[in-house]
Amino acid sequence: MILSAIEPCQSFSVRGQRQTKEIHLVLEMRKCLFFYHYFFHPIFGFMHARVQSWFPFTIDFCLNGREWLAKQMDKAGIGYRRRENCFVAIDDWQRAQQLAERQLQTDWPKKLTAILDRVHPLHRQICAPIGQQYYWTASATEYATDIAFRDPKALPTLYPRFVQHGISSFSSPDVMRFLGRRVPSTGRVNGKFAGEIISDLKHRHEGVRIKHSLNGNSVKLYDKGASVLRVETTINRTEQFRVYRRSEGDPKGPCSWYNLRRGLADLPRRAEVSRASNERYLDALASTTGTTPLCKLVSKVCSPLTHQGQRYRALRPWSAEDALLCQTLADGKFAINGFRNRDLRSSLNSFSCKKLSSQAITRRLRLLRAHGIIRKVPKTHRYLLTPPGRLILTALRAAHAADVDQLSTIAA
Repeated sequence: MILSAIEPCQSFSVRGQRQTKEIHLVLEMRKCLFFYHYFFHPIFGFMHARVQSWFPFTIDFCLNGREWLAKQMDKAGIGYRRRENCFVAIDDWQRAQQLAERQLQTDWPKKLTAILDRVHPLHRQICAPIGQQYYWTASATEYATDIAFRDPKALPTLYPRFVQHGISSFSSPDVMRFLGRRVPSTGRVNGKFAGEIISDLKHRHEGVRIKHSLNGNSVKLYDKGASVLRVETTINRTEQFRVYRRSEGDPKGPCSWYNLRRGLADLPRRAEVSRASNERYLDALASTTGTTPLCKLVSKVCSPLTHQGQRYRALRPWSAEDALLCQTLADGKFAINGFRNRDLRSSLNSFSCKKLSSQAITRRLRLLRAHGIIRKVPKTHRYLLTPPGRLILTALRAAHAADVDQLSTIAA
């Protein structure tokens, strides 16, 4: 099926300059006819192409990874049950995940050029006089992580808690951390930050969607099909992320960290940072499931223990000293790059009147390692929170922030 519409576009116009009495090509906003091609592709499934009918003849392809995955599972003989744009049941989840990850190994220029021949058969003839060909980029991508619940009644019970926790507890530094931005050791947004961070709710006919945006990129949470929880990272501005590669000007030189490009060469890295964003968001929500009482969750760390022949005291999360320590580690500023002794000391000393020495921080690090809250990164001086440690600290942070009315409602 092909539809046409006149829409705004970027194209070239000839403009004259009175001072120089010359004419120049100027790129500006104009209007032209666009053709929308909707069709079923044998590999990608249902998709569409948007073809601009005027120079520079841009083309937009819209592919759906789940449409593609359905085709892959049909070919592999994997049974599944689908509801709209999500899979509520798959016979072999692990195999399906492997097929989805294999999508990133596609020879994109070859596949897209073949589709281009179909929707724009004159592209070679048009590009021949200027000796050019189409350069493929990913202007916008969405990477979603779906969690399917076996019990269809479980998600409707939990989802309101997720939404409440996400909109009331996640601050601007948390949103920056989710989307891979470094947060200063103070735990606050840098005063020189000139961007925009927005968290909002939207009521749709399917349910409630929560969205956190940072300078055009975002991470969203919503329920699909009443039994699938979806976290989705959308990247529109790739320059806010980094990729480890060689310089374009020196393809044989050493690798270094550069801005992520829109080109298809950096598509695997874009998927990597998107997936990490989804996982950080899910980790932050983990303490709101309500399946484990807080007392049971923290009982081990609140009891003394012997580790490698040495006895360690219990954590005291309600004391001023340990509460500050737990909340400093739980607010997420160290989640991406970890922390060193001096990082933690600087953060604690900024809130405490009593200045802590490096030796005092070392004793606290040993205590946290013994209780399994943190782990040391091999061959470095950095530490990271363990998954159980993040769950415990996030739960304690939420408990510290809860007021008496909230707790009374839960107890009732």
